[in-house]
Formats: sequence, structure tokens, C-alpha cells
Amino acid sequence: MSTLAWAVIAVAVTPAHIALMRWSMPTPKAKRSVSFVPLPVAVSALAFAAAKSYMVAEILYLYSAVLVMFVVMIAPVRKWVGADIAKQENNPDIKVKAHAPSLWWIFGSGFVMLMTVVSVWSSGSSAL
Repeated sequence: MSTLAWAVIAVAVTPAHIALMRWSMPTPKAKRSVSFVPLPVAVSALAFAAAKSYMVAEILYLYSAVLVMFVVMIAPVRKWVGADIAKQENNPDIKVKAHAPSLWWIFGSGFVMLMTVVSVWSSGSSAL
């Protein structure tokens, strides 16, 4: 795909990511914190690109894929993750045990998404 196409995708993914992640969070503090995730992802992608001399389209692909990956990992289990976050924020002195099925989903879906992103990446720049 062209750099312009990936730029359009990245521009569309960013507000969608912010909206879906804010929707997934239970408290104003958590909503604020997830609102800024695209910034460090973009900075990391740019640093990675500079170190490896990747093309802009490849970096936009990575940026978009990482943001989508976070949504896939969190949104389906938002109710349980949100309950854990709210409980921890309300009781900062105790360690809240995470909802086990949510952790399985987060790690499992994260692994599948990561393997998919790496597979597309390693298939060559022509796939991007």
C-alpha cells in the first residue's frame, strides 16, 4: 500500500483507538491515561524507524497495528479490566488480583496479534 494510504489509516486509527480505549476505562484517571497512548507509540515507532532506516509506510503500519492491538486486547474484556482498575484506584494500599480469564484473553489475543503483525512485516514491504 502507498504511504498516503497508511497515513490515512493511521489518522483514522488514532481517534478510534482513543475513543474505544476511553470507553473501556472505568474512571476519569484511567480515561486520561489511555488518551495519551498514541503519543509514546508514535515516538517509539519513529525511534525504531530512525534506528533501522525503515520507510514511512512501514512505520505507519507498525503504529496502526500497535494501536489496533491494544483495542483488541482490552475492549472485549473491558468490564473485568475496568472493575480491577476501579478497585485498585479505590484501594491503592492493597494489591488487586486481576481477573484470570481477562489475563488469558489479553495475553492470548496479544500474542496472536503480535504474530500477525510480525508475519505481515516479515513477508516484506510489498505486503504493506
